[in-house]
Amino acid sequence: MAAPLTDQEKRKQISIRGIVGVENVAELKKGFNRHLHFTLVKDRNVATPRDYYFALAHTVRDHLVGRWIRTQQFYYETDPKRVYYLSLEFYMGRTLQNTMINLGLQNACDEAIYQLGLDMEDLEEMEEDAGLGNGGLGRLAACFLDSMATLGLAAYGYGIRYEYGIFNQKIKDGWQVEEADDWLRHGNPWEKARPEFMLPVHFYGKVQESKEGPKWVDTQVVLAMPYDTPIPGYMNNTVNTMRLWSARAPNDFNLKDFNVGDYIQAVLDRNLAENISRVLYPNDNFFEGKELRLKQEYFVVAATLQDIIRRFKTAKRGSASRVSFESFPEKVAIQLNDTHPAMAIPELMRVFVDIEKLDWDTAWAITKRTFAYTNHTVLPEALERWPVELLETLLPRHLQIIYRINQVHLDEIASLFPGDMDRLRRMSLIEEDGGKRVNMAHLCIVGSHAVNGVAEIHSNIVKTEVFRDFSEIEPDKFQNKTNGITPRRWLLLCNPGLAELIAEAIGEEYVKDLSQLQKLNELVDDDVFIRDVSKIKQDNKVKFAQYLENKYKVKINPSSMFDVHVKRIHEYKRQLLNCLHVITMYNRIKRNPNAVFVPRTVIIGGKAAPGYHMAKMIIRLITAVGEVVNSDPVVGNKLKVIYLENYRVSLAEKVIPATDLSQQISTAGTEASGTGNMKFMLNGALTIGTMDGANVEMAEEAGEENLFIFGMRVGDVAAMDVKGYDAMSYYKNIPELKLAIDMIKSGYFSPKHPDLFNDITNMLFNHDRFKVFADYEEYIKSQEKVNLLYQNPKEWTKMVIKNIAASGKFSSDRTITDYAKEVWGVEPTDLKIPPPNEPREALQETAKALKK
Repeated sequence: MAAPLTDQEKRKQISIRGIVGVENVAELKKGFNRHLHFTLVKDRNVATPRDYYFALAHTVRDHLVGRWIRTQQFYYETDPKRVYYLSLEFYMGRTLQNTMINLGLQNACDEAIYQLGLDMEDLEEMEEDAGLGNGGLGRLAACFLDSMATLGLAAYGYGIRYEYGIFNQKIKDGWQVEEADDWLRHGNPWEKARPEFMLPVHFYGKVQESKEGPKWVDTQVVLAMPYDTPIPGYMNNTVNTMRLWSARAPNDFNLKDFNVGDYIQAVLDRNLAENISRVLYPNDNFFEGKELRLKQEYFVVAATLQDIIRRFKTAKRGSASRVSFESFPEKVAIQLNDTHPAMAIPELMRVFVDIEKLDWDTAWAITKRTFAYTNHTVLPEALERWPVELLETLLPRHLQIIYRINQVHLDEIASLFPGDMDRLRRMSLIEEDGGKRVNMAHLCIVGSHAVNGVAEIHSNIVKTEVFRDFSEIEPDKFQNKTNGITPRRWLLLCNPGLAELIAEAIGEEYVKDLSQLQKLNELVDDDVFIRDVSKIKQDNKVKFAQYLENKYKVKINPSSMFDVHVKRIHEYKRQLLNCLHVITMYNRIKRNPNAVFVPRTVIIGGKAAPGYHMAKMIIRLITAVGEVVNSDPVVGNKLKVIYLENYRVSLAEKVIPATDLSQQISTAGTEASGTGNMKFMLNGALTIGTMDGANVEMAEEAGEENLFIFGMRVGDVAAMDVKGYDAMSYYKNIPELKLAIDMIKSGYFSPKHPDLFNDITNMLFNHDRFKVFADYEEYIKSQEKVNLLYQNPKEWTKMVIKNIAASGKFSSDRTITDYAKEVWGVEPTDLKIPPPNEPREALQETAKALKK
């Protein structure tokens, strides 16, 4: 039997985690036992914790299915404009708890599992993260799906069902070691295979000219098998679909070429086709021009566009199917998440011109009105440029189409700027220097009606620097859409204590309208509220400290400041600057062990791309510094350094709520937006950061005095690029910096291999694009201000409350509302779809209400 409820638990009964009725608890227990028995074919004597997780997952999924089907029926009735979000990455993390929250089932499930004598947290830990993304770009796509469903948009996520997601990172002897992420090993209870919608995708072959026009023939066919995952909105009965494609060889694959009777080899070679969806490329902000990657990019767009066109043609319209494509852009919006799905532009043209027989100009006008493009980075090494010869082999017809698009485009430029050959060269889709390549960003800009950056500062750089020629001609095409995060996962799910406290203070509406957090400004001086916020942070820290002690066997001081820097390891994100601060703190303790020192636990985590040597060396340096600091008796519990192994979504959900100080210290002008910065702000961490990405807007919203802003601004960096960056002068003139670097160089942190970190010190002196030394002094001073404030817990917490109150802008609901109105031409709605237990007529009534 359940234990009697405390007053606080009774309050939680009427909370944002849903209502606990006796009936729904009984029903959930019944569903759980039924699935354990019929789906998993187990009883309680032999069931494992994983069986219990699967039984619960299937029980919760049962509550999704009726709403999922209902939602699709509703879209069929209302025939809305549909939004298609195309992304090579969807970093979803775990699904169980998020689904319980969005359906209002969390408390009832907690109670049911408790009554069954099981532990909910243990079951949740059994779920594998769906790690189908590298970092920011893929996680943004996941947050966007949540918001699109919550805002009642008829939206679909389309991507690849990678068999192996982002690698699991192990730290062995201080080095990163990669292990394959076999996330589907035990099956995935959230997906539904749809073999009836399998579609062919063509590669290779040649183009034949015929009377009817060009024909792409002699191709190799790979089949795209869809797997659908339900995406529930928050408490509105909307369940949208994420459709991920898996590659399958057709039954005659390779067999028709094997007349010699090597049937076995022919069957084994089917793997070549199926490799397309085998593994996620583990690169973040780096372009790898491999044939398999281009195959993945074309595979997802070719399958997706067939699906989109099928849905467009069969939509309900006085029950006659559509034959004209004139209304296509009124019914279809396609968002390209970076340039990875850029081949969708020539592919849609191929379908329109070669298959549907539209004339070129009509097809091009429709295509441009359909597509919009989001740029995610200004780093030159990240921009995709595919070799022409590779396209010629793999997608010969598409190359012809790209050439024609380019010809029309350059003719327009030439008429606007006669004789300006340099401009033609800069704006061409085909780059000639260093081998002929197709510039995919240029293709996206020319083929879209809207182009956006992901934070104000980034969008300005995109307009005035990276794509300046384009924005001069079509200034209205360029927009800003500052990124956001879903408050369901990044507050309700990961920080229930804080979510409840806020709900008690200002009501529950903020969950769907995060701007209401501004009301917390009225409580900045409320002693009781200050105490409660502080207590929740402390509870989260104690819990996370326990997790760290169990995992790393390092004693953590839970009253120390938790100073956290988690993101992909990259030179531009400047984990090295953080590392130099750690060495500086260590040296100060050693120099004067009895001086007052604000204790810190420095937590750094993130994955390095497997082929990125410098990033892997940075990890090795951080772990080496940690080994020295953590074992030095003079330091004691004043300073600890933890390298957080295998940082991923489910680990972010643990560390972010426990963080005091969030490090966002990229060189100004390099981080497009960041979204980790927003998650920390919402969860009551203070930010130390540069004026880069969304930090700029966070400082605008909260007031610059409520963040620890330091370092060069974009203009300063540009000026230094002109003047030249002289690392040696900083080294000579800043004694603490010199000492830290000398220790690294001399092998203080690597006594067995004194020259282990030569590559790092060489880079810092001779070719540091990101100017670590230039910001060192200001960074250290800013960290001293952090220490000063941390010694006054009340003032620290008041600043925390101001930050939480200012974080409303950074909801992905706001971002998606902006996309909907300004790019896609659709209106968000808070209309609730009738639940599955209401008759079909209720659906038609709601559809009528929507049309009004």
